[in-house]
Amino acid sequence: MSTTGRLTMYTTPWCGFCKRLKAQLSREGIEMFEIDIEQDTAAAEYVMSVNGGNMTVPTVVYPDGSAATNPSAKVVKAKMERLGLISPS
Repeated sequence: MSTTGRLTMYTTPWCGFCKRLKAQLSREGIEMFEIDIEQDTAAAEYVMSVNGGNMTVPTVVYPDGSAATNPSAKVVKAKMERLGLISPS
């Protein structure tokens, strides 16, 4: 699953945590690419591979290839700042 150069969020349409994180990131001006794991079998398999066999969403993959499960917007923002992809606030 290639996510090089962008923040990717694996989601489902019914996930409240996903909706909240998307809204919070949007308010922070942090762009992300969204993939619905219910529509993409390979994406679902990837999510399971980084979550101990569980299809836990939201799963965020940072441009450096590292992944986080259900992170807060604050955690995502801090990581993006450390990667030099957004300016510190």
